[in-house]
Amino acid sequence: MATRRNRDIFLGGFANLFIEQWQVDLRLKAGDSKKGEAISVHKLVMAATSEVFKKILESDKFKASDGKIETITLFELKQEPLEGLVEFIYDNSSVLSEKEKKHVQSLYIAGDKYEILHLRELCRNELIASLDPSNALNVLELSLIPFDEALNDSAASFIIMNLETICETAEFKAFVRRNPDLSVEIMKASYTRMWNGRYVN
Repeated sequence: MATRRNRDIFLGGFANLFIEQWQVDLRLKAGDSKKGEAISVHKLVMAATSEVFKKILESDKFKASDGKIETITLFELKQEPLEGLVEFIYDNSSVLSEKEKKHVQSLYIAGDKYEILHLRELCRNELIASLDPSNALNVLELSLIPFDEALNDSAASFIIMNLETICETAEFKAFVRRNPDLSVEIMKASYTRMWNGRYVN
């Protein structure tokens, strides 16, 4: 029977390769990366984790790289969220780290865009669990790109039940300017207690 240490070594294999930077063959840059700043990773790990990365790496540009270490820039991510994304991929974790929770909205978007569905699911759960008057409107907007019914229902229900408090915030005024039609739907729902055909309680 394997000891806990042996199990940890086995499960941490990818993470150890990343820490040791063993035969890395791809660089990832964030949209705000400084010149020369990049994270070195393994094509195989990225492709195994994400169908989107796999398709990118199967493109002619990468097939014809002749051993040159190519760079992919993830313009939608800043440096810290990119670091969190890479750590998640290599750690093979079933929970988000504190660093990943800090950038949960960015990682939710990345999980969706790069089809890392486990990451997207964990981020959705964290976003729902951490709903409060200061972030609920942002989460509701996040649930629309693309539409995520579970996240949308949770955020909208929280807003409807806490509308009196949320209406007093500067975030609400900015939200109304950005989303006038959605704001009307929220106001209606605050009276009917119905959202997407379901009762809000």
